[in-house]
Amino acid sequence: MRIHTRQAPVLVAVLLHICLSTSLDPALFPRAQNITWRSSNFKTVLTWGPEPTAEYSYTVEFSQVGRDRQRNLHCIQTSQTKCDLTNDLRDLLVCYTADIISEPPTGTTNDLQEYPHASSPRFCPYNDSKLLSPSFKLEVSPDERKTTVHVTDPLTAAFQDGRQLSIRDVFRDELEYKVTYWKNKSTGKKVATSSSNLVEVPGLDRGQSYCFQVQAKVRSRPTSSQLGEFSQTQCTNQRDPSLLDQYSVGVIAAAVLLPLLLVGGLIALIVICCRRRSEKRSSVKEKEAEALNV
Repeated sequence: MRIHTRQAPVLVAVLLHICLSTSLDPALFPRAQNITWRSSNFKTVLTWGPEPTAEYSYTVEFSQVGRDRQRNLHCIQTSQTKCDLTNDLRDLLVCYTADIISEPPTGTTNDLQEYPHASSPRFCPYNDSKLLSPSFKLEVSPDERKTTVHVTDPLTAAFQDGRQLSIRDVFRDELEYKVTYWKNKSTGKKVATSSSNLVEVPGLDRGQSYCFQVQAKVRSRPTSSQLGEFSQTQCTNQRDPSLLDQYSVGVIAAAVLLPLLLVGGLIALIVICCRRRSEKRSSVKEKEAEALNV
């Protein structure tokens, strides 16, 4: 078959494309798998697998949804299976995606113009970044009937104008704290919430030890990501309860008055018995005197 000279360049291009396509060996450049966003208080790391061999490496490209892709300088032709994108995802209110490209390692070349890649799920920092546990202090009122929980806003990995932001700076009025508390060594739990950093827990029993845990909560988030991690548990000190803690004033008064009433009643009974005996003796003596006179 004779090929026309005008068709030759087209044929060469087709053959070259077929050649390059068939040389894309999946075993030589396997696609990334299990791509996961791991983010806590806006420190965000993209992870994936498997570990690359000496024959290939990974390059990470990321972008806001609908915008051009960018590259992190530390995640180009890398042998790592993670990429810290904290400083790249500065706008916390938008959503991002990432592509992980499998390509030759640094210092090697290949004739391919396009390498295998795999896409990440969508990641929205404001809604998806995990909220870490806050720290707090307990203040017990003098009458021990109320405990105030003083919560400290956790810092995040986000910065604005050189200042490190707290979760309060990011979520503002959407942030509240949920306090779970219970009587020490008891299974029954109660909840108190506050939109401020002070959470008051009233109606407690005097002399009893209570335990507390705190979580951050963002009301505008989806239900699955509203609550943050539980804090460590802190408990108030327990003391030996006084009589007033254990019993009411009426019970204590009754306990004091009852013995007095019993003693008083016994004394009155003895006095009455003595009087009757004395009167009986006097009556007998009078009768004996009358008999002698007769």
